[in-house]
Amino acid sequence: MKKAILGKKLGMTQIFDETGIAVPVTVIVAGPMTVVRNKTQERDGYDATVVAFEDVPERKVNKPEKGLFDKAGVSPKKYVKEFKYDSAYEVGAVITCEMFAAGDVVDVSGVTKGHGFTGAIKRWNQHRLKMTHGTGPVHRSIGSTGSNSTPSKVIKGLHMAGRYGHENVTIKNLTVVKVDAEKNVILVRGAVPGPKGGLVTVKVNA
Repeated sequence: MKKAILGKKLGMTQIFDETGIAVPVTVIVAGPMTVVRNKTQERDGYDATVVAFEDVPERKVNKPEKGLFDKAGVSPKKYVKEFKYDSAYEVGAVITCEMFAAGDVVDVSGVTKGHGFTGAIKRWNQHRLKMTHGTGPVHRSIGSTGSNSTPSKVIKGLHMAGRYGHENVTIKNLTVVKVDAEKNVILVRGAVPGPKGGLVTVKVNA
């Protein structure tokens, strides 16, 4: 992995390119991240860089996390994640969005909005019954869930009501339109998963 950084989605806006065409972009506050540990093949069985993002009060971290931050000489952070970079970083090093540049093609991962418990129409885009001529109080019901005698059970994977959303989703091959290193901001063309303020991962795997 050549480039990877944690960030927070601020929302969407649009900017204009040199030809005057409006470009829809998502604004991401990316980094800075601090390296708190380096995992090695000898000790951990694989190589990885452990990074932390976003300051929090010390009372909001547990004892194992506090020990990790104290050992690295880093202030407590809210998010801890590991990446496999091509080159190693020293403990305490700061990783910023300067590693990215306009034109980079990135994959953005995040947790989608949670929609709670919903019916099959909203969850699976199913059709409702007609609203007239004695249809009855079943306009938005899912209908039959299986035959009576064979197989005499509900088949696994049947589209039914339930919770949806709040799952990890990756949008691939998005283009970085602009990088503002002073404000730690990356503008990515198009939409990315998650609500405003949601944690996202921006990475280049190629």
